[in-house]
Amino acid sequence: MDGYLKIAAFNQNIAKPLGGARVQITSSEAPDKVLDELYTDDSGQTLDVRLTAPPIDYSMQPGQPQPYSLYDVRIQADGFEEVSVKGVQILPDEETYQDVALFPRTSGQPSEITIPPSTLYGTYPEKIPEDEVKELPQSTGLAVLPEPVIPEFVIVHTGVPEDASAPNYWVPFRDYIKNSASCEIYATWPIETLRANILAIISLTLNRVYTVMR
Repeated sequence: MDGYLKIAAFNQNIAKPLGGARVQITSSEAPDKVLDELYTDDSGQTLDVRLTAPPIDYSMQPGQPQPYSLYDVRIQADGFEEVSVKGVQILPDEETYQDVALFPRTSGQPSEITIPPSTLYGTYPEKIPEDEVKELPQSTGLAVLPEPVIPEFVIVHTGVPEDASAPNYWVPFRDYIKNSASCEIYATWPIETLRANILAIISLTLNRVYTVMR
């Protein structure tokens, strides 16, 4: 079976689409053999590239072989630092949309981004235990809103809660939900399943935002 890959390149400094960037695609298993080479258009996007992917059944049951194939992407543009994205995941009959931010050239050193395995397939530490019912925080005297308000940003702490040295990143709420869903579920699942899981991710995120849960 086959899946599809579209690359979108943009200038990180001004969030402007980057046309004319050269994109090379290789298999992660054979990084020296270029499978396709193409250029971004005025909107900073490439055409869809058709790539081999595993059978769809692999993503429908746990314990199956890896349900996606892995590809590496190399992006070059005049006046910008080269970027390599390794481990782009391609599922059958689905389009993978990979954003790539390029910075104006300063050092000439290429940057490399490695996408980790899906949480459904990779090996990750177990969830840190926490009480199901927590004490409410002390009142701050602020008014309680009659309904939830979607925040513009989510603060992502990149370590365990007790690690004060781990950096925090402000991530747009939409991007946080999108990236969480991409890591935790497969696009090949039925649409009802995708909606249910995405709603659960949104609900848990808002719960933690408004109750300051860890």
